[in-house]
Amino acid sequence: RPCSPPGLVGAGRRAPPLHQPRSSWLQRSGAQTVDLLLQDAVCTLNTLQTNASALEQVRRERGHPQLQLQAMKGYLQRAGLMVEELDQLNIIHVTGTKGKGSTCAFTEQILRNYGFRTGFYSSPHLVQVRERIRIDGQPISKDLFSKYFWQVYGRLDETKDAHGGSMPAYFRFLTILAFHVFLQEKVDLAVIEVGIGGAYDCTNIIRKPWVCGISSLGIDHTSILGDTIEKIAWQKAGIFKPGVPAFTVKQPEAPMTVLQQQAEEIGCSLSVCPELDEYEVEDGPLRLGLAGQHQHSNASLALQLSHCWLQRRYLPGMLSIGYVHAFVLANGFKPSPGMVKGLQDTEWPGRTQTLKHGRVTYFLDGAHTTRSMQACVPWFSEAAAQHERSAGGPVLRVLLFNATGERDCAAMLKLLVPCHFDFAVFCPNITETIPTCNADQQNFNVSVESMLTRCLDNQQSWRVLNGEEEKATAELLISSNLPLVAELRTETLVFPCILSALQWITQGRDSVLTNPAKTVIPVTSCVADKAASLREAAEIHVLITGSLHLVGGVLKHLDPASVS
Repeated sequence: RPCSPPGLVGAGRRAPPLHQPRSSWLQRSGAQTVDLLLQDAVCTLNTLQTNASALEQVRRERGHPQLQLQAMKGYLQRAGLMVEELDQLNIIHVTGTKGKGSTCAFTEQILRNYGFRTGFYSSPHLVQVRERIRIDGQPISKDLFSKYFWQVYGRLDETKDAHGGSMPAYFRFLTILAFHVFLQEKVDLAVIEVGIGGAYDCTNIIRKPWVCGISSLGIDHTSILGDTIEKIAWQKAGIFKPGVPAFTVKQPEAPMTVLQQQAEEIGCSLSVCPELDEYEVEDGPLRLGLAGQHQHSNASLALQLSHCWLQRRYLPGMLSIGYVHAFVLANGFKPSPGMVKGLQDTEWPGRTQTLKHGRVTYFLDGAHTTRSMQACVPWFSEAAAQHERSAGGPVLRVLLFNATGERDCAAMLKLLVPCHFDFAVFCPNITETIPTCNADQQNFNVSVESMLTRCLDNQQSWRVLNGEEEKATAELLISSNLPLVAELRTETLVFPCILSALQWITQGRDSVLTNPAKTVIPVTSCVADKAASLREAAEIHVLITGSLHLVGGVLKHLDPASVS
């Protein structure tokens, strides 16, 4: 069944037939049947992306945010689940502005090393929506996703007429689906990453987590969470529960004060994690599977969360005995071998990730706030310098950037200027303009025109930050019927999709991108001429950052295994 072309928002969008006789599909065998069922599920899921009625619902609820949790409980019940059932999942609940996903990944890997069957719910996904719901560290299989999707969707669809035709929006549905999957698969614990905020996030229908964590705080999602760090801290502290221990990394004084006050008011302990080097380790410093100095605080938080969870697992009475209302500095205990190995083995694609394809090295980091970009820049500078020392010739640096939503793009780009890029390339989060079905990365909430306009604005910001004067005339990059995108100077270019940008940057030097299955998008001769230095360089180093969705689109092309 056809989907809209990937990323071409609104182009040919059609709601899928929701009541096809899937029993006939199930009787067929082979991977093709599984893929068809999955495609049907993902296309149907995409119809829950924010539309006019959902936007109106969001506007109503924003004035009365408590309605969000009430609505979520209603949807959960319609799906056949009770809030009380979530208590069985032995949940670790984590929020924060920066690093909450990495913290969850560290925590899940540590506890999986102990032999526990883990569930892990995170967002957003990079390549496939199944990544958001993991069992034992792996995205749930295609057939399990389809099976459980239709169980939940069917129940909600059957009851919608009695509830004014309402269906949960995309993220709410996936949260319900994750809870259903974890209960059906009988996980020993579930690590749940908050979507946005905390107090009114739909994951916060959890009543009795085993432990809560807050990673580094910063300014983000201000239209939803508030425009000050104190307001944001209040929202994040909304996941605290009475008597449930909470941990946080070291925060600036203002948000830390808010967290303390909220912990006292709610009635839970709040402990501040020590520095990573304060843990007792015999064989040198702890080694992390995720690169970057900023991962140290995430790893420390993960150690405290997993240690607390294990204490409760093996000492069931510890909560009522050992945790009172207090604000303390957590102890730097001696990590077990399982914890040490868990930190070292952790993988979290798209975050400080390096991929080397022959003479082209990709540095991928989904940094999308100024705080996360402040962490990305030193990581990239150090990692790129290490690779350059063994390059054996001149190396060109290329920035591939995009940002979405209300992000302060100019502030992020300003932080990237000292990296001294030879080219700055901008493109929207559209994987490719060729009309193939890529339902996992469809976005119906933003138009192509607005995405391209944002790219041109970012290009101009980069030029201003580098002290360049605007060129009066523009040259067309793509010699075809693709969207008309202009280029202003040799150093900065805008492309209509991720594939066209990658193909121009690599100039045929990455065999993955020259695969016959990857249609080469033609560029004008003058643009091709400007790539001469890329063809002559000993190596090309590409930093992809600004958006997790951009990183996901790049990984779709660079790592074919990620879409299997």
